[in-house]
Amino acid sequence: MSAKIPPLHALRAFEAAARLGSFARAAEELCITRSAVSHRIQLLEDLLGEALFQREARALALTARGVSYLALVRRALDSLQELSLQGGGRQGLKVTVATPPTFARMVLMPRLQDFQAAHPDIELALQLAVPLLDLAGADTDVEIRFGTGHYPDREAHLLLDEPVFPVASPAYLERGPAPGKPADLQRAQLLRSTLEPWAPWFAAAGLNWGEPTGGPRFEDLALLYQAAAAGQGVALARATLVRPQLEGGSLRRLFDIQARSPHAYYVVWRRQVLERPEVAAFVEWLRGAA
Repeated sequence: MSAKIPPLHALRAFEAAARLGSFARAAEELCITRSAVSHRIQLLEDLLGEALFQREARALALTARGVSYLALVRRALDSLQELSLQGGGRQGLKVTVATPPTFARMVLMPRLQDFQAAHPDIELALQLAVPLLDLAGADTDVEIRFGTGHYPDREAHLLLDEPVFPVASPAYLERGPAPGKPADLQRAQLLRSTLEPWAPWFAAAGLNWGEPTGGPRFEDLALLYQAAAAGQGVALARATLVRPQLEGGSLRRLFDIQARSPHAYYVVWRRQVLERPEVAAFVEWLRGAA
């Protein structure tokens, strides 16, 4: 029966769209995309088996079922807000988030101001987590995991899945013949990491090579990029995470070839934790922001 309970973020999207009369205005209020609002309302309609909005109308209009359902949703949201205000108000609301350091630095921190502006009453406590180990403290509410996405005891949503491509510093490329084709990397110093294996990119480039077995190895993506920028060799990178170095010129992309990595960033939580409105608000914001 619990699987039929609509998620809080879908209810909030429906209420905002109905109140504002626009998917776009609802998206702006919730700090998510218009398509995310549409997707969440479609999720509700799939659960109910009925349409909530008249899609053919020029202006956004509720169906008869939508009108009755809106009244129920507003009562439910009011009850949740009243519950969260009990016992001293919302000043003590706190969400503890475990995140890999590179994601925290490059993705989360530049956007946290937007969350705090939308939710000034929620305190975020960030903890660093080791990528691929999927370990977090018992007091963690939400985890951002870098891995395969298979977490049987958790709910998970994909946040960031980007292809990888080789990068190197201008200083490194000037020290020897710059690689003109992928096979030229046979003479290069390849920087290694279990976080970004080379095999998928080798396959995309048509190279029947195994994983490099020698040379420096880094288990933090920021350190991997820093080593490449310092001229220590060629690394695999992701556009979002390495954008400052590419734009600043300390790293250059070597080829147009890119490959999908076996690893991506996911937001992960225990199912019952979303019953807390402040946690649901953060997960909803993060899914839209990333």
